[in-house]
Amino acid sequence: MASLEDCALKEGSPLLERVLQLLTSEGGSVLTELLRQLLNGCMQLERQQHLQAEPHERTPERVAHANGFKEKTAKTRLGEIAFRVPQVREGGFHPRSLEVGLRSERALKLALAEMYVQGVSTRKVAAITEQLCGFEVSSTQVSRAAAELDETLSSWRERPLNIFPYLFLDARYEKVRVEGQIRDAAVLVAVGVGTDGKRQVLGVSVSLSEAEVHWRNFLRSLLERGLGGVKLITSDDHSGLKAARLSVFGGVPWQRCQYHLQQNAQAYVPKQEMKTEVARDIRAIFNAADQQEATELLKRVVQKYAKTASKLSEWIEMNLPEGLTVFAFPESHRRLLRTNNGVERAINQEIRRRTRVARLFPNEASCLRLVTALVMEISEEWQTGKAYLTFTD
Repeated sequence: MASLEDCALKEGSPLLERVLQLLTSEGGSVLTELLRQLLNGCMQLERQQHLQAEPHERTPERVAHANGFKEKTAKTRLGEIAFRVPQVREGGFHPRSLEVGLRSERALKLALAEMYVQGVSTRKVAAITEQLCGFEVSSTQVSRAAAELDETLSSWRERPLNIFPYLFLDARYEKVRVEGQIRDAAVLVAVGVGTDGKRQVLGVSVSLSEAEVHWRNFLRSLLERGLGGVKLITSDDHSGLKAARLSVFGGVPWQRCQYHLQQNAQAYVPKQEMKTEVARDIRAIFNAADQQEATELLKRVVQKYAKTASKLSEWIEMNLPEGLTVFAFPESHRRLLRTNNGVERAINQEIRRRTRVARLFPNEASCLRLVTALVMEISEEWQTGKAYLTFTD
């Protein structure tokens, strides 16, 4: 990918337009907060340059003294943002960062894309900040600013939880560089439906393995944060998830994703011309009116393919019952609980759309930073939107 220096302010640059489109398509308070913190940090560093001294530092080079901050609300394309403008006791100091930043929103958004989408090194972010703020900033200062921004994301990941009757679990993979090697990091996501009928992203975790220990630690962290009242867990048959789920949520019913069951079954169909018929038979089972009808249809399908496709018949008998748990729940909820499609469409596709710009993260932390920022936006949209389903007394 080309560097910021190559394309940051070139109108019509394919990379610039692509990143800006990806970054600004959803907007949201998360991006607003990151923009606010970035510009506030730039202005504070600019004041240090003006004073020629760090905060509370005694030095003969000091030319003035800090005098707190003044609130200033500015209108941007992300809405009104309240900034903290640094003041100097002796006067004569006017930070250019805010003025330059607001005039160069496209460059600012690209800087955020570099930091949060590409997971760039602190050295490169330092160069970006110099362009935005007009003076050189050390990698140490950039690292400190990045740590402050990460506090917002970490605080959200660790927020207290409460009662969520329905829990969806899913995973995807992102490329991460580790000790010179390119590895696949598992991104685990938990989505809950609360008693108000609205969805929330309850948690996200990134690790180099989707093994049981990663899933177990992730699920335990949800309980430690207060998650309770879970009546059903919907997920695919992820490797490592089953043992972890039984260990942490052993008494909670499990609904295996019907969509993935339908796809998995195709691997056992011996002839291409049979695939449409098999898919139709399985779909009829899932669309049955109740548990009894679904069980009867399942028996017929098993018998139907016992001779012509014995491996398929055996697979259906062993696996499809795991997709029928949802029949024990209210009929009005079943279609929304029987698959992980809602999570995949709303979250995984959005993560994939954004991370394709990065292609490769320099470490797990940078991957977690981006994913957290994205799912925060999605979760906030869900909370301010319509209910996903309705609970009745």
